[in-house]
Amino acid sequence: MRLTRYHVPTLKEAPAEAEVTSHKLMMRAGMIRKLAAGIYTVLPIGLKVIRKIENIIREEMNRAGAMEVFMPSIQPSELWKESGRWDFYGKELLRVKDRHDREFCYGPTHEEVVTDLVRRDIRSYRDLPVNLYQIQTKFRDEIRPRFGVMRGREFSMKDAYSFDADDAGANKSYELMRDAYNAIFNRLGLTFRAVEADTGQIGGSFSHEFMVLAESGEDTVVYCDTCGYAANMEKVETPPIAATSHEEPQPVQFVDTPGKGKISEVAEFLKASPETFVKTLIYKTDSGAFVAALTRGDHDVNEVKLARAANAVEIALASDDEVTTITGAPVGYAGPIGLSIPIIADSAVKTIRNGVTGANRADTHIKSVNPERDFPGAVYADIRNAKEGDSCPRCSGGKMKMARGIEVGHIFKLGTKYSESMKATFLDAEGKDQPMIMGCYGIGVGRSAAAAIEQNHDANGIIWPPAIAPFDVVTLPLNMDNADVVKAAEDIYKSLVESGLDPALDDRDVRSGVKFNDADLIGYPVQVVVGKKGLAEGKAEIKIRRSGEKISVPLGEAAAAVKKAIDDLKR
Repeated sequence: MRLTRYHVPTLKEAPAEAEVTSHKLMMRAGMIRKLAAGIYTVLPIGLKVIRKIENIIREEMNRAGAMEVFMPSIQPSELWKESGRWDFYGKELLRVKDRHDREFCYGPTHEEVVTDLVRRDIRSYRDLPVNLYQIQTKFRDEIRPRFGVMRGREFSMKDAYSFDADDAGANKSYELMRDAYNAIFNRLGLTFRAVEADTGQIGGSFSHEFMVLAESGEDTVVYCDTCGYAANMEKVETPPIAATSHEEPQPVQFVDTPGKGKISEVAEFLKASPETFVKTLIYKTDSGAFVAALTRGDHDVNEVKLARAANAVEIALASDDEVTTITGAPVGYAGPIGLSIPIIADSAVKTIRNGVTGANRADTHIKSVNPERDFPGAVYADIRNAKEGDSCPRCSGGKMKMARGIEVGHIFKLGTKYSESMKATFLDAEGKDQPMIMGCYGIGVGRSAAAAIEQNHDANGIIWPPAIAPFDVVTLPLNMDNADVVKAAEDIYKSLVESGLDPALDDRDVRSGVKFNDADLIGYPVQVVVGKKGLAEGKAEIKIRRSGEKISVPLGEAAAAVKKAIDDLKR
């Protein structure tokens, strides 16, 4: 492609609103332009990257036996009401009405549509298994869209749905998809981990997220330094913890702690360790009920785990006024003793002996608290965040480490959540009606491109993995007023096309510095530089973007040298 005929509007500076590296570089490299909050136009060079990602996804999905379809993005409310998600999904669901005042939504996901499709056509166990996928535009009305295409409102997604007759078949479909996802992200050239994850609003019995490891990631990946266990913060299992002491329980003792509402302040005041504190936080669920969450003083509540333990869809900290009404004390002095609301305590709380907690009284705490004796009605569950250095819950001797990650894919075993509510059934071998067992598998296409940039860049711009670079190579003639330089660059460009590569030719009449800067910014894996000095020696210079290595080769051997360099990069 000749850049004089290609729309690549590069920028010297990123817009002020661009926060993360991928957003800045996608804007500067002329890949995307903002239309509205969280909504972007993808420009030609950006679309080339997207299409290459899509092609890799298609090849691996097809190899795994999935079949491509294309479902409507506008979905009738009746299907969502049938599944029970119309009211459950919340404000992220963009709801619209047609001219007849009928309710629809712009699909954030397609479980309802694909379940309706399959239930109309599948009648017998002989028709199963089926796995259908699409690459489709989605819309989720994020409360705070940010980071460019990383967390946009409108985005491109590959979503697949499997239907099986039994658990064994569903598990096989799940593993086929897990293998396909590993192949996809390996081919994209990404460093990633598949981690156990919470199923969230999609639902289902278990799931895995595919996380690209990058410092800019919004999510925390927790993994064992010894075995293969890995999970996100909402799903990671925290191990049992030894008792804080083995001394005999002492009688409770109320102590004055004037103006000491924070654990760090009380710990210093009482000369006690935060590990011996019972921290009490009051939460309000989406149903309007209140619950007290207890953790050790050195631990933090994980709200996703807490919501799961409380059988709530959403959960949030109670207001200061609500805390005072429930506990009779200002924020900072809540404690579990005497509370009239349900108590959910982290499992580590059970190990506290003669601990400290709030007294539900201003400027007062209680010493010598023992959970089993003093608040016996508490329900225990894993509701805390893991900490670096925790013991691995799956192997002996392993320690948990943490890394930042960007979620680019998520697979779910849905079970019968949708097939039962929407009556997607089949006749088994005995002629009995059975619900299909479903799986759901998503990949963020644009997000994968952004994640690749977050993981592959330097101060000068993008360093694309070769498989998804917009072009394999760019030829840079440095003196457009020199006919010999232009001809030599044209000859190399043509030989690159003939060798089966996807090259670009920067035939713009601009300064050499502009060409070099744009080539680094856009991230072509290989650059071929043709200038008067090299031409006088009959040579071109080849630069490898990732390493910065420069190689001087005869003009006639440039195409072969480029092909070898790209093959080496792909290894």
